Amino acid sequence: MYVPEERLDGYLEHVGADHLRPPRVLTRGEYGVWYESSRDDAFVVERDGRRYACPRYPRLRMLEGLIAFRNAYPGPTGSLLVPQRVADRAVDELDRIQSGPETLRSHILTSPFFVPLRWFAAFAPAERDLTEGPEGPVVRYWTTQAQALPRLERAVELLDGVGFEETVVDQVRDVVRWLRRFRADSVLELDYGGVAGLFSPAELALDESAADIAASLDALEQGDYETSGDYYGRVAERWAHAQSLTYVN
Repeated sequence: MYVPEERLDGYLEHVGADHLRPPRVLTRGEYGVWYESSRDDAFVVERDGRRYACPRYPRLRMLEGLIAFRNAYPGPTGSLLVPQRVADRAVDELDRIQSGPETLRSHILTSPFFVPLRWFAAFAPAERDLTEGPEGPVVRYWTTQAQALPRLERAVELLDGVGFEETVVDQVRDVVRWLRRFRADSVLELDYGGVAGLFSPAELALDESAADIAASLDALEQGDYETSGDYYGRVAERWAHAQSLTYVN
């Protein structure tokens, strides 16, 4: 999420010009493991003559990720992966950070290997931006918080109304809660990042994931469950290979 730079209370001046627009955030380490730079920096863009910034706050996001990872494996497995004393320290530090300035919140949601399909519900098909980068096609969606929030709230209402399991609906609610932490004129970006490399240029050119999700929700609203399932199945099939990489040992 990008916010107008004036709302960051001098943060950009604090991190310095060398730490804006970081050219490479992810770095490949030993054994093929990728890790993110821990430096305090920000992504900066200009849209419609206004400058926006997305602070990375790596320490904050690392703590959030550690706690979320442990909670994803309850019982002995979670305790083995992240011992209780480590989790307690992470919770204490996260509490200290989040009780600080209002602007110190996580501006970035990440997902390895694939884009969660629920994220596409925040965007209209026309908000897709396909460009050619130095390493191949780059796919991004851009919208504002004011446009994304009602779209996702509608998705929650529709999914809940037809009886989807709470675990499914809650995942969309989590995105809604995160969006509500930002003001209406903030700019939301969905960036495929390195995931784009899992698709051919032709596949990316024909990728209409946001359009398929929108069509699925429209059909759901009309009570046409078969058509809704067809559209959702189309986008789910498109992302099946990328999503399967999550479970590769």
